[in-house]
Amino acid sequence: MQDFSLATTELLDKASRICVGRGARLTELRRLVLGLIIDSAAPVGAYELMERMRSSRGPAAPPTVYRALDFLLEQGLVHRVERLSAFIACIEEHGHDHGAQFLICSQCRRVTEIEDRGVDHALRRAAAQAGFSLTGASVEAMGVCAECAVNPAAASPGSSSAGH
Repeated sequence: MQDFSLATTELLDKASRICVGRGARLTELRRLVLGLIIDSAAPVGAYELMERMRSSRGPAAPPTVYRALDFLLEQGLVHRVERLSAFIACIEEHGHDHGAQFLICSQCRRVTEIEDRGVDHALRRAAAQAGFSLTGASVEAMGVCAECAVNPAAASPGSSSAGH
């Protein structure tokens, strides 16, 4: 099994408790996938996860990884960043009562999750005015992070931590 840092292990233990509280189970494979996402310096895609898993447990079939990711998404332990076709961790006991909002740096690929209730309220209000019943939303805004704006030469995928 993969060895994770103390900080990652603490988040994995928290995620396990969240799952138990919901009547679900964070299996060894799901825990491994979540740990790899937490440890990733940038949002990570399914095939990159499979490659990283190879070192700790041998080859993993795509359906196995996708089932683990589906579970983690259902439990609200990860977010899918559609523009990057990748995942970031989000371990909150009570989940989100708002839509996910992401700032994506087009240079280093760092993703920062923000929680602006005004954005959420504006989207819900606009949907209601259009006669649309909103069941979920994700806002993904592209731009350049402060670090890359100051030092564009330092921008490289995976050079900074994914944020939440």
